[in-house]
Amino acid sequence: MRLGVLDIGSNTVHLLVVDAHRGARPIPAYSHKEELRLSEHLEEGNLLSAEGVERLGAFVAEALRIAEDKGVEDFLAFATSAVRDAANGEQVLAGIDERCGVHILTLSGQEEARLTFLAVRRWFGWSSGRLLAFDIGGGSLELAGGVDEEPDVAVSLPLGAGRLTRDWFTADPPSSDEVRKLRRHVRAEIARTVGRIARYGRPDRAVATSKTFKQLARITGAPPTSEGLYASRTLTRETVAEWAGKLTTMSAAERAALPGVSEGRAAQLAAGAIVADATMDLFEVDRLEVCPWALREGVILRRLDILPGREAELTSS
Repeated sequence: MRLGVLDIGSNTVHLLVVDAHRGARPIPAYSHKEELRLSEHLEEGNLLSAEGVERLGAFVAEALRIAEDKGVEDFLAFATSAVRDAANGEQVLAGIDERCGVHILTLSGQEEARLTFLAVRRWFGWSSGRLLAFDIGGGSLELAGGVDEEPDVAVSLPLGAGRLTRDWFTADPPSSDEVRKLRRHVRAEIARTVGRIARYGRPDRAVATSKTFKQLARITGAPPTSEGLYASRTLTRETVAEWAGKLTTMSAAERAALPGVSEGRAAQLAAGAIVADATMDLFEVDRLEVCPWALREGVILRRLDILPGREAELTSS
């Protein structure tokens, strides 16, 4: 089956077309994305601006045309923190539904954490034991841990790299005082969740997803994207702590010149690194493995799990 998944994130709106069949890994067939940075289109009162709404509607209409051209049989669309946090988010999605004829589901932060955890579990398999998964998005930080496909605990915190950059930094690079205040805020927020997750036991494997962790891994020597999904990519607490300090002293232009850092993401990488450093430190994780699958793949896998006909397959001779 050819499946289209539209991911409306805080930074990027991404249409991914995959060839997906139950029991097999989803194979990407086509990708189309644009950095709309919806989180930057929130006006006073936490409303998505008219410009943001118009750009989002235009992209959704384009995505539907592309999906039809690519032979998509099933289409899923979901939105995360930028739309979730907007006071008019549901109104905006209803308007797009009326205009384009597509229902867009708004995921809660906890659902994001659960579905990302599912993708991580499927990627690493049962032999990886108890997993601890971290995902830093544009608007939120997701944390989840467990031994099954459904995590024992899933938490979402408003500590996304884009959100923190917008709310806490006023200069480029930020002042040392702004960095110190953000660092204190981030660590206090994360520290409140450590006990909820740690009480289930230490993880056998700690895993990271998201652009922030992937960029930090690339900066610290991980293989580039061109080497494929199966190349091993890791991060150590020591190197993340070192770069969390360095990145806050660099301008966005200087960060964009680093390997693996896109111009569009460079401005928020310093705040993202502060979150990554705090998360590894407070959860006492010395080494993270970077997983190429994340929320989109979790959504795809869950969709495949509920396809009709499974009972017939199980009972057929």
